[in-house]
Amino acid sequence: MAVAPPENDTPPDPSRPVSRFDRYFEITARGSTMSREVRGGLATFFTMAYIVVLNPLILGSAVDADGKTLPIPAIAAATALIAGLMTILMGAVGRFPLALAAGLGINALVAYEIAPEMTWADAMGLVVIEGVIIAILVLTGLRTAVFHSVPTQMKTAIGVGIGLFLTIIGLVDAGFVRRLPDEANTTVPLGLGIGGRLVSWPTLVFVLGLLLTLVLVVRRVRGAILLGILASTVVAMVVEALGNVGPSFVNGVPNPKGWSLNVPTLPSNPLDIPDLSLLGKFNVLGSWERAGWLVVLMFIFTLLITDFFDTMGTMVAVGREGGLLDEQGTPPRAKEILLVDSIGAAAGGVGSVSSNTSFVESAAGVAEGARTGVANLVTGVLFLLAMFLAPLVVIVPFEAASVALVVVGFLMMTAVRDIDWSDYEIAIPAFLTIVLMPFTYSISNGIGAGLIVYVVVKVAKGKSREVHPLLYGVAALFVVYFLRGPIEALLF
Repeated sequence: MAVAPPENDTPPDPSRPVSRFDRYFEITARGSTMSREVRGGLATFFTMAYIVVLNPLILGSAVDADGKTLPIPAIAAATALIAGLMTILMGAVGRFPLALAAGLGINALVAYEIAPEMTWADAMGLVVIEGVIIAILVLTGLRTAVFHSVPTQMKTAIGVGIGLFLTIIGLVDAGFVRRLPDEANTTVPLGLGIGGRLVSWPTLVFVLGLLLTLVLVVRRVRGAILLGILASTVVAMVVEALGNVGPSFVNGVPNPKGWSLNVPTLPSNPLDIPDLSLLGKFNVLGSWERAGWLVVLMFIFTLLITDFFDTMGTMVAVGREGGLLDEQGTPPRAKEILLVDSIGAAAGGVGSVSSNTSFVESAAGVAEGARTGVANLVTGVLFLLAMFLAPLVVIVPFEAASVALVVVGFLMMTAVRDIDWSDYEIAIPAFLTIVLMPFTYSISNGIGAGLIVYVVVKVAKGKSREVHPLLYGVAALFVVYFLRGPIEALLF
C-alpha cells in the first residue's frame, strides 16, 4: 500500500524542467521532492542508528575458538563505515530507498555459532564467501528468477508479516512488551510492561511519543514520524536529567526501569576518532581446515538462506509501502538492488562486522516520503559521520526510535486486504507467513514456512502445475534449513 503524501506537502510539478540529478534518481517521476527524500533519509537513519551500538555489543561479547574477542570501538567504527558505504551504493546503483547495515540475527549467528568453531578472521571469511555466492546467483539471474516465482499475494503476505515483525520489535525494544521471567509460573510468554503495569519512565516516554506521532500521522503533518522521534528524544533527555533513570543494566545488574541500550544524555565529548583496524581482517581458507568442510558448508548454507530471503522480503515490504511495485509485486531495478545487497554481505565480512543486509526499518523513511535513492545518500552520509559522532548517535534511546517502528508496522499491515482470504490455497500459506515472522522473530522463518505450505497445499489439491518449478527447489532448501539441527546432529 502506498502511503499518501501529507496534505500540506507540495507535490512535484511534472511539467517543470528537471535536472540531470533528478532524471537519474527519478525524483519527479516517482512523485517525490528533495525535501521528502531528505526527511526520509533522516527518519531511516534514526530508526537504524542503534545498529552502531548494538552490533558491537553482540560481536564484542563473543569469543572465537582461540578465546579472542573483537575490540568494541573498532566494531562500532567499521559498522558505521560499511553501513554508510553500502547504503550510498544502494542509492546510487539501485536507486531505491533501502538502507543497509549489519544484519541482526546474522551477527548473532556469526558471534555465537560460527566464531566459537574457528578464528574471527575465519568466521568473517565465511561471510565474504556467502556474499560472493549470492552475487553470482544475482548475476546469473537465479536470485531474480526465484523472486519472480513467488506468487504476488504471497509477496503481499511477506510485507504484512514484516509490518507485524516491526511492531513487535518496537514494542519489545521500548519495554512496552516484555518476556515474562521463567519463575513467573505462567504459560504466557509476554506481558505488558513490568508485572503487567507500565511503571517505568522510559516506557512512558514511548507511549507519549507514540500518541504524538499517531496524531501527527492522522493529521497528515509533514515529517510526522521524524518529528515523533525527535520529540520523544527531547522528552527522554528531560526525563533522564530530572529522574536519573540510568541504563537497563548497571555494572551487570539488571535495572528493569532503565533505558534500553542508549541513555539519552548529552555526551561530554561529541567527537571520536574512528578505529578502523578491523578492515581486511578476514581469511577465506582457514575455516575449512580448522572446522572441517561439512561444518563450514552448513554454516555457509545457513548464512545464505537467511540473507537470500530476508532481503527479498524486505525489498517487497519497502517497495509496497512506497507504491513502487509493479503488477507482479516487483520493484524497479530489482537485479541492481539484489546485487548491491550481495556486495553488502561480502563487505560486512571484509569489515569484520558480519553480513550487511537490507534493513526493513527503511520503511520508516518511505513513510516520510522517500521514494528514490536520494534518501539513501542522506542516510549513508549520516552513517559515515556516525564514525566520528558516535557519542551523538547514541543520544536517541530505543524508546524514542521504536515509535517509528510501531507506526510503520500499522501502515504496512493495511496491505492485508489485498490477500484473498476466501481462497484457502493462498490464505493459509499467507497466514503462516504473516504470523510466524513476529512469533519466531525471523523473516526467513515466515517466508520458508509459507512457501513450504503453499507447495504442499497445491500438490495436495492436484494443482502442482500451478507451482513455479523453482519454488519446488526453494521449498526443499527451506526444509533443509528448518531441519539443519537434526542434520548437523547426524553428520557431526
